[in-house]
Amino acid sequence: MSEFQEAHTVSGLKGAPPGYVGYGTGGVLTEAVRRNPYSVVLLDEVEKAHPDVMELFFQVFDKGMMEDGEGIEVDFKNTVIILTSNLGDRVIMDAAFSGEPVSLDGLVAKVRPDLLTRFKPAFLGRMVIVPYLPLGQEEIANIVQLKLDRIGKRFMENNGATLVLDPAIAPTIAARSAEVESGARAIDNVVTQNLLPTLAEAVLAQMAEGKSFQQAHVSLEGTGFSVRFE
Repeated sequence: MSEFQEAHTVSGLKGAPPGYVGYGTGGVLTEAVRRNPYSVVLLDEVEKAHPDVMELFFQVFDKGMMEDGEGIEVDFKNTVIILTSNLGDRVIMDAAFSGEPVSLDGLVAKVRPDLLTRFKPAFLGRMVIVPYLPLGQEEIANIVQLKLDRIGKRFMENNGATLVLDPAIAPTIAARSAEVESGARAIDNVVTQNLLPTLAEAVLAQMAEGKSFQQAHVSLEGTGFSVRFE
């Protein structure tokens, strides 16, 4: 929601009022829900938005509707609204890695002071607060495997060949991505900055030489990867 940091950007969500530039074109949010009332609306990093943006949702949470820039009511009763925030992330991490049992209710109580620095109590009272715990090794390993499976599927679709990955690759990527603050983003960094470029260069070199292949074997080599074709 960083693009909605200024007060005037509110009109972008519900549409400009009469006499203002953009009147009649509808708002990004109201038009989307009007056309697809059974929707899930995700507002990421909502703490970055201007307070006036938050004011819009008081009407939605109380009455299940929002008036657009033309004064027409848009029904939100069948819409699930998810607002994410990084507020209180340090508190959650400290609690999760303290070694003591952590309950969700206890985490909500711990992060509430941080949430109150940005959101009004009445606003928080209209929502269900769900803290997200940091990813563990098992979750990171599952994400790595999902990404590698997708790469293998895409490789088959594009090249008509099988991608064979060394069994040590998945746990190695998971280990490199174990930094707490980076989370799943670190997995993308390893895959897009190391694995995929190496694989792409090897495939292009093979094609430039006019050599066909049925399989591409990827293995670890130092801090990077190597590719062998069959």
